[in-house]
Amino acid sequence: MALWGGRFTQAADKRFKDFNDSLRFDYRLAEQDIEGSIGWSKALVSVGVLTQEEQQRLEIALQDLLVEVRSNPQAILQDDAEDIHSWVESKLIDKVGSLGKKLHTGRSRNDQVALDIKMWCKRRVLELQENVRELQAKLVETAEKNQDAVMPGYTHLQRAQPISFAHWCMAYVEMLDRDYSRLSDAYQRMNTCPLGSGALAGTAYAVDRERLAQDLDFAAATRNSLDSVSDRDHIIELLSTASLSMVHLSRFAEDMIIFNSGEADFVELSDRVTSGSSLMPQKKNPDACELIRGKAGRVVGALTGMLMTVKGLPLAYNKDMQEDKEGIFDALDTWQDCLGMATFVLDGIKVNVERTKEAALKGYSNATELADYLVAKGVPFRDSHHIVGETVVYAIKVQKGLEDLTLDEFRQFSDVVGDDVYEILSLQSCLDKRCAKGGVSPLRVAEAIAAAKERLK
Repeated sequence: MALWGGRFTQAADKRFKDFNDSLRFDYRLAEQDIEGSIGWSKALVSVGVLTQEEQQRLEIALQDLLVEVRSNPQAILQDDAEDIHSWVESKLIDKVGSLGKKLHTGRSRNDQVALDIKMWCKRRVLELQENVRELQAKLVETAEKNQDAVMPGYTHLQRAQPISFAHWCMAYVEMLDRDYSRLSDAYQRMNTCPLGSGALAGTAYAVDRERLAQDLDFAAATRNSLDSVSDRDHIIELLSTASLSMVHLSRFAEDMIIFNSGEADFVELSDRVTSGSSLMPQKKNPDACELIRGKAGRVVGALTGMLMTVKGLPLAYNKDMQEDKEGIFDALDTWQDCLGMATFVLDGIKVNVERTKEAALKGYSNATELADYLVAKGVPFRDSHHIVGETVVYAIKVQKGLEDLTLDEFRQFSDVVGDDVYEILSLQSCLDKRCAKGGVSPLRVAEAIAAAKERLK
């Protein structure tokens, strides 16, 4: 049953109906539409549209419908309704007769859908925060198990300075912490109730919108009816947060793909998150990580699409806004799946400690330590930088690590080098010296792990 048939003398063409109807995707808002309708029924009592007895009949019927929806939400798709609002109203009328037709008094689908999608987004934010915390907890657990795994850190994909695998894990804990806080910020801004804004100019009934907002678990009512029905900032903010988090997950996945490669051999992923080749029996492909990396583009695309949809829209509501739902549904589903899969990837990962240490010893990652050593001996840093560069060129030529050069070889480039140079060139010394807050010193990494565990409680 359409909610707008009186103005029309002809039925909509089936081609238009198929193009226009949104039930196939907005059925996911059924619970929110029912809960919002219960809240509106209470507001209508306060302005004399419904009696207390009528409201109770409506609420009982809506609660029954809510139970039915939760038991089998897919059943909604068998209906021919235009959208979820039409479906709920039709089912309500089936249950209570003409009384059900009174519920929409003073309400528009414009403020109704604005309410539904906000309620849905609020609920998903809380779920996504749990997923973020689960991945953070798994990263912290992985870090704690691998504090002794020394590996090369990279810049420009070139070996730079030694770090620990635990320090690498904790870097992603920090990224995810920012994702969590962005969700909190978005939640705070979306926590205003648009119901009672009508189609665009507000409702003609003296509803206490602040009381209505409280009934529906919002912090406050929105302040402008025109903005309320056309605001989709909360969707764009969530898509933006999801996109940035997916970038973080994509970087995590790319690191894992590199670490898992035969050339690096730093980690071995579990058989449960890898696949084989139909032709090459020796292959073990990191498909879970590759899919995370690939799905980042899908989520970023949803953000771009929504920005383009709203960028030129005049106030207030336009049917273009119907395009918000499929994008946000798919993007948040994808993000949630990828958070879960990243957590699963870490479950059963094996770090090849001998191989990571071997790689850390190569590539002259202790060159900075030699430069700092010369500075401590009174050589200006710019001069020491040049001296160490020449020393590295020589070491490459003779195929030795810096720590393997003799004292005479060192003194070809600087006569201040003494026997104490070898101690500072060890991997352990390289790590220990990075003891400022946030550094790779084992002590600092252990503190970071302990602090993260405390935060995640």
